[in-house]
Amino acid sequence: MKRFVCALLAMLLVCGTAMAEFDLYIKQYPLSESGEAIINDVTFVDGWQQADDNNRVFYEIFVGSFSDSNGDGVGDLRGIINRMDYLNDGDPTSGLSLGVEGIWLTPIFLSPSYHKYDVADYYQIDPQFGTMEDLKELIELCHERDVKIILDLVINHTSTGHNWFRQFSSAHLTQNPDNIYYDYYKWLDPEEQAPAGRTYAKVAGRDLRYEANFSETMPELNFDNGAVCYAMLDVAKFYLELGVDGFRFDAAKYIYYGNHESSVEFWDWYIGKLREVKPDVYTVAEVWDGDGVIDNYLPVTSCFNFTASQTAGIIAETAGGGDVNRFTKYVESYLSGVDAISDNALGTLFISNHDMDRAAGYLTMASGRMKVAASLYLLSPGSPFIYYGEEIGLRGSRGGANTDANRRLAMLWGDGDTVRDPEGSTYTKQSTYTVKDLSRMSDSLLNHYKQLIMIRKANPEIARGEYKALAFTNTKVGGFTCTWNGSTVAVLHNTTGSDKTVDLSQATDIGFDTLAAVAGGGQAFLEGTVLTIGGQTSVVLR
Repeated sequence: MKRFVCALLAMLLVCGTAMAEFDLYIKQYPLSESGEAIINDVTFVDGWQQADDNNRVFYEIFVGSFSDSNGDGVGDLRGIINRMDYLNDGDPTSGLSLGVEGIWLTPIFLSPSYHKYDVADYYQIDPQFGTMEDLKELIELCHERDVKIILDLVINHTSTGHNWFRQFSSAHLTQNPDNIYYDYYKWLDPEEQAPAGRTYAKVAGRDLRYEANFSETMPELNFDNGAVCYAMLDVAKFYLELGVDGFRFDAAKYIYYGNHESSVEFWDWYIGKLREVKPDVYTVAEVWDGDGVIDNYLPVTSCFNFTASQTAGIIAETAGGGDVNRFTKYVESYLSGVDAISDNALGTLFISNHDMDRAAGYLTMASGRMKVAASLYLLSPGSPFIYYGEEIGLRGSRGGANTDANRRLAMLWGDGDTVRDPEGSTYTKQSTYTVKDLSRMSDSLLNHYKQLIMIRKANPEIARGEYKALAFTNTKVGGFTCTWNGSTVAVLHNTTGSDKTVDLSQATDIGFDTLAAVAGGGQAFLEGTVLTIGGQTSVVLR
């Protein structure tokens, strides 16, 4: 009866899917003493242990919306510390925690805004989020559990409340070009015309105009000034010496607005200096643009893949029943391009982040497409990024209110956590499910994410192997092989709503005889070279 009801609900909620196409397979995981489902169907191969590299699943935490430890409604560092057993309990085989291998914290420095992307003091943790001691404790806890931690470092601009800007403004008021802060920010004389495409704001009561392309409260630093370069270098060195593993660089292409060559030259110098402090420093840049522009930055750092993300991205397109062969062909081209360009960069796939509408709003949990999307990008090499709450189907979009606060809503824990939605948010169509709810549902989206990360860790070839797309014809089923340390696995996906059968010998001469993992809505069977794979299901073959 339970299977029938669940399948019926799924069929009613998936538009355009005929009843005959659906065969929902409900996994029955055992429950822990606290009632959480324990993922126990993943076999860890010999040599699975986490390699000391950056091919890890990262988890972006919008700090103010994640978990509140002191009852003021704002998420904080102590809240993250309290939730580490949820993120990673230190035992990759426990089947209880999400199992993420890295954490990206959005800005935590002193700032007047809720989002903290306008820093007022890089050397002070915002009191809303905690203290420097809290950060040190979180770093230590992460490292005890083999989790890397990176900070969101916003160096393109600061807050107008930063002391540097006050000194800059004062130096211009007194007409003192000898003041070291006189050229700390980009500015124009009253008679100068603003360059095309750039935005300038005016200091109240003065003729001074400063560049502020994101907001008049976010003046842009002048990286033609060596003092600025070294001041920002000192900030990053401070946190590396504190113990963080690296940084996510905000607005990386805007260091020199419209001049990628100069921006890349800066990042080459900057990250090179960081590698002198920490040779294995992890860096990933926000270069929100097409692959052709991003390629300019890859010789220096990993960059998020924006082509594959969001509503129109190839991940969402494929998850909606699209052709997996087209997806794997793109990923193969993307990864080979990254490898050809750089020894330092990794493939970095994601669906959405804090600046985008949440994926559950257009992929939806009920349709099963959220699970398929997760399988597509998490079972790929490199360093994929999960946006907090994605694993429980949190929704949120700018909507008519046109505010990013709607994309950064409070995590739903279901256990009395007092974290609230950020100021300015208006979105009311939030998920009805909490972490507590989904952790007890064997076949939930949350448990699917747990299973995928375990599969990825249990089969280390997926994360760091050489990727080769498998070319199937006359079917949307597709996949790839990954070879690492002389071992090869195959990953195949069926994004449609019905069972499909493929003959592996048509796409590869490698003999796979073990069905190592099955994830998603259906079952799978391997008989010789013939693989039958259920609808919205992914498999790993060895």
